[in-house]
Parts: sequence; structure tokens; C-alpha cells
Amino acid sequence: MISEYISKLEQKIDLTYTQMNEIMSEVLSGKTNDDENMSFLSNLSKKGETDDELLGMLDKMQELSLKITPKNNGTIIDMCGTGGDNLQTFNISTTASFVVAAAGGIVAKHGNRSSSGISGSADIFEYFGYDLNAEPSTVANILEDYQICFMFAQKFHPAMKNVSAARKQLKTRTAFNLLGPLSNPANVKNQLVGVFSNEFLTRLPQILKRKGVENIMAVRSNDGMDEFSTSSTNSVCILKNNIVTVNSIDPEFLGLHKSRLDDIKIKTKEDAITSFVGVLNNTANQSMIETTALNAAGGLLVGNVVDSFEDGIELALSTITNGKAMNLLEKFVRNTGDIEKLKEIIDG
Repeated sequence: MISEYISKLEQKIDLTYTQMNEIMSEVLSGKTNDDENMSFLSNLSKKGETDDELLGMLDKMQELSLKITPKNNGTIIDMCGTGGDNLQTFNISTTASFVVAAAGGIVAKHGNRSSSGISGSADIFEYFGYDLNAEPSTVANILEDYQICFMFAQKFHPAMKNVSAARKQLKTRTAFNLLGPLSNPANVKNQLVGVFSNEFLTRLPQILKRKGVENIMAVRSNDGMDEFSTSSTNSVCILKNNIVTVNSIDPEFLGLHKSRLDDIKIKTKEDAITSFVGVLNNTANQSMIETTALNAAGGLLVGNVVDSFEDGIELALSTITNGKAMNLLEKFVRNTGDIEKLKEIIDG
């Protein structure tokens, strides 16, 4: 079956939702080989993925994934980027997620090891002893206890192992880079998503709108980050109450200082850990702290904790400076990981 559809893609013929769903059933069940998977993904990318094709892929990914059933009351969000900006920045979305949770939000964080950067969200959680292979029921309990949890993509999407070799061999961005952040195992309806291109800035909320989501905020900074940046203006596409709006967010207009990209870059995995803790401990540089606060503000908006970016930034910064963010991290690590690892970083 897949060879027939690959031929269509080579001829730049779009596939229907149903056809894509059928292909994904074969691919994710291991019925296709690596060469077929590579040909499928590369030809799909060359043709350009339609919304129907992406939705067909996403629905099958979610159907075959493990899932958690959160017990929390309130709006549960995720915040992550599609990756691939190659800017080697610190783990902004992971850091901001802890700020959001400490400020009253609920974050079911879904992520993986880094695809293009130095350290991914999974690397941060793993460093502090978090069990990346924890069962869904355990993860749901962690979310209930701390208002934040981590769902490791490789654990919750076991069928994706069937395309891992093809993706590695291609060494280029594929549809899965976009779909990964959208396939949250907690089935969140509210999400802040950083995207790698202006095209998907507006398309992504429209795709998710068809899945019955509530609040979606897609962002791309004008200096190329798949997150909010304080070193440039940011393009934002928001879906709320079934209405899509596009805005530009200027961090200086919101009272933040203009930074330089170099101020938030890291070089090693050790840098990633110390930056993460440094922001939550209010000892990192101003650029890292304010970049985190701006991204946390987006999460707090999506999570219905605040009503404006201004209020979100104020709440995020106070959550860092009053110690609530660090207190949450300490409790989280003490009970889900190895507190000695955190003490080593704090003590220097």
C-alpha cells in the first residue's frame, strides 16, 4: 500500500485524511521498512504537508500512544517548541513550566531528548533522577501532587520507534517534528507551542481547532527562536473561543529589557542544568530570567491564570523572586528524584 501512496507524493498529489491514517497504521505498526519510511517522509516534505495529511498523522499517533488521565481540577496546559532552531539556547520551556506551575498553573509537560540543541527537556528531568519510564498512573499522581509532571515521548509513544531509524538517516526536519509537540498524552486542550516557521504559526492553531481545543498560542520570535524572545519582537497566533488572531509581542513594550541571543545561549549539558536552576533560584542573568518570565506569561495566559501578558510577566517574575519557583523544584526533586543532585548545583 505505501508504495502506491509514495508514488502519489512523488507526483505532488495530496493524500486524504483517510489515506494518511492508513499509511500511519502501517508505518507505526512496523509493517514498512526504513527505506519506505524515508521515502514517504522525504517526499511528503518535498510536496508540502496539507492540514488533512497532518491531522491524519496526528490522530493515528495519538490513537497508538499511552495516555494519562489527570486528576487535577483546573486548566491543564503544555508548553514546548517544535525544536530545530539550532540556536543552542537554555531550556526555556522547561524552566518556564516550573514557573507556571509554581504560579498556580498546571503543566503536563511532554517532551524528548534534544533534536537540535544541547539539552532537551528529558535530559533536565533525567539529570535530577526523574524516572522517564514511569507508568502513566504514576505520572498522573505526580501531576496531581505538584501541578507539573513530565511525559517522556519515547515512553508514551512506543510505536514511534518504528520511524526513528528513518528520521535519523534523513537528518532533516519531517512532519513528526511538528506533530510531536501536538501529541500530548494528557490530551491537553490548552497549549503554548513554539514553531519553526511563520507558515506553521498560523496553520497550527487551525489544525488543532479541528480537534476541539480551547486555547492555543503559537509563537515564533523574529530572531528565529521557537519560543518567546526578549531580543526581538515575537509573532503570535492565538486561538481562543474559536477565534484566531495574529499579534506582535514586543518585550520592551511590556517593560522587559532588550537582550542579546548570546545572553541565553549555552555550550554544554552542565550549562543547561545550571541555567535551569539559576533562573528558578533567581541567580541567572537578567536575560535568562526575563526570557523565562515572558514565556511563562504565555503559559499563564493559555492556562487561564492571568488575563494579559503584563499580568503574566509580573506574576512570573514575582514567583521567581519570592522563592516559590525554587521551592516547587526542591519539593519536586525531593519526591520524584535525587535531591542531592539539586543540592550540588545550588551549593556550586
